[in-house]
Amino acid sequence: MQILATEHWSLLATRSITYGAVFSRTAIFLTVVSAAVVALALVAQATDFGDRFYVFALLVLPVALFIGLATFIRLIDAWLEDFWLVYGMNRLRHAYLEIAPDLEPYFITGHHDDPQGVTETYGPHTEMRFYRLIASTSMLVGVIDAALAGIIAGLFAAAVGGGPAPSIVIGAVVTAVSVVLLIRNSRRFIDHGRRSLHSHFGRQIDAG
Repeated sequence: MQILATEHWSLLATRSITYGAVFSRTAIFLTVVSAAVVALALVAQATDFGDRFYVFALLVLPVALFIGLATFIRLIDAWLEDFWLVYGMNRLRHAYLEIAPDLEPYFITGHHDDPQGVTETYGPHTEMRFYRLIASTSMLVGVIDAALAGIIAGLFAAAVGGGPAPSIVIGAVVTAVSVVLLIRNSRRFIDHGRRSLHSHFGRQIDAG
């Protein structure tokens, strides 16, 4: 029991570190975006939205977009890491109940390494639903990334001679397409990762 408890605390500590990394990476990205917006505003006033403004914007915004995409990928990876840790803790709870089965009524979290057991650990109504994906931190970062991509595309179109209307249309289209791609790919990666984790654990203590 002591060995199992030690491992459980180790997984909890690792999970806490993962959440800390998620929040810090997100904060860094939002700080970079805020700083880029302030810098663009100052340069726009100094250059009166001239050619130098477009040059500066097309140098700064791609850097912010790169940081945003790297943050988005890290958040998806952290989400999968969290699933992995929850699977492990569920297995440990199963071992606790094998040692002391009378304690089962007092456990509100899952103790099976199947998708239902993981859902029980995360809490009620926490299945992988579309609205939960939209409200996640990764999608918040993803939408900002899509907006940055649209702004860069619109600025580039304006810089090469496109008028205001075509530039706005191009930026809006790029933003919308980027949002759809990020939502679809993130959901696909998460679903694939969860299936891979379940296959890796081999369903040795599956509830069903």
